[in-house]
Amino acid sequence: MPTTPFDLFSIDSLVDEETRAIAATVRRFGDDRLRPHVPTWFEDGDIPARELAKELGSLGVLGMHLTGYGCAGASATAYGMACLELEAVDSGIRSLVSVQGSLAMFAIWRFGSEEQKSEWLPRMAAGDAIGCFGLTEPDVGSDPGAMKTRARRDGDDWILRGNKMWITNGSVADVAVVWAQTEDGVRGFVVPTDTPGFSAVTLKGKLSLRASVTSELVLEDVRLPQSAMLPEAKGLSGPLACLNEARFGIVFGAVGAARDCLETAIAYAEDRQLFGRPLSGFQLTQAKFADAALEVGKAALLALHLGRLKDAGDLRPAQVSLGKLNNVREAIAIARECRTVLGAAGITGEYPILRHANNLESVLTYEGTSEVHQLVIGKELTGHAAFR
Repeated sequence: MPTTPFDLFSIDSLVDEETRAIAATVRRFGDDRLRPHVPTWFEDGDIPARELAKELGSLGVLGMHLTGYGCAGASATAYGMACLELEAVDSGIRSLVSVQGSLAMFAIWRFGSEEQKSEWLPRMAAGDAIGCFGLTEPDVGSDPGAMKTRARRDGDDWILRGNKMWITNGSVADVAVVWAQTEDGVRGFVVPTDTPGFSAVTLKGKLSLRASVTSELVLEDVRLPQSAMLPEAKGLSGPLACLNEARFGIVFGAVGAARDCLETAIAYAEDRQLFGRPLSGFQLTQAKFADAALEVGKAALLALHLGRLKDAGDLRPAQVSLGKLNNVREAIAIARECRTVLGAAGITGEYPILRHANNLESVLTYEGTSEVHQLVIGKELTGHAAFR
């Protein structure tokens, strides 16, 4: 009986029974509810985000690693395994969950007032309200300190003006966590999207993450009360802490995409007959599978190690950079190599491999480009900051 890539590394033996059960539940949900529709969503460049948010909320994965306020309070490792299973279906679905839980919800949970937490987190955990995270701008990506969005005081209120770009969930969100320059440095604001002056435009024509809502946020003199500010977030450390949460989910998610590519290629090669025997029986095909399985397993082991560190409270940002840099880079390489096993069939929507490869091109550069993570690791190793 052939062995699966995860069985080869005995991955299940490295997580507890509860985490295995969570992963299995999410995988079943992905197989039953998501996989039949993802090719169409990707082709159409749209997803039923509100419907999915409610279903994902019922599943318990929205903000699942947070405690209180209707959140599941699961371990970081369990959350990571849920991200892995979601991204095994499509990176866009995992992005919906990551942005909701690790960016928007985490920002409110970690830096918000009790009023903000009570108002938004239970609804967001249930999927009744969708959140987005407004940091990146049209001309500002890897250097968030150069953001142009401004918040100025006007009596007891704040007036926000600026644009945010490449915002997942933006045009379907009920609430946006928006970061802006103030006279006291960068501050975060909780912005209900029905506030006058706020608008969001869905971005079309994407060649990647098509089963995901991506938007531009426009803030035209959006007036907010003082209570809209996140009281505990001061400076860039606030949004960067949120990004680190999201990157952790990506470390696991990329493994799911890579595993799905490999499992798809193995199944195809077993069915495809060539020169009178299965394609899977040829040495060069098996060499491709062996190399891919090795990298999938190593990436999974790294993700689980980082999960344990996070659960112990010992995970450092540079270690998350190690995971994102390695796992996404290897996942893209695996997707491309597995596509070659399928030949021309590999470029069709009938199989998920090229869709994964396209999605991973976005995953490679969002939440910190590979170059940024290399410099984070380089600073950790040398003590010198080479960002400027």
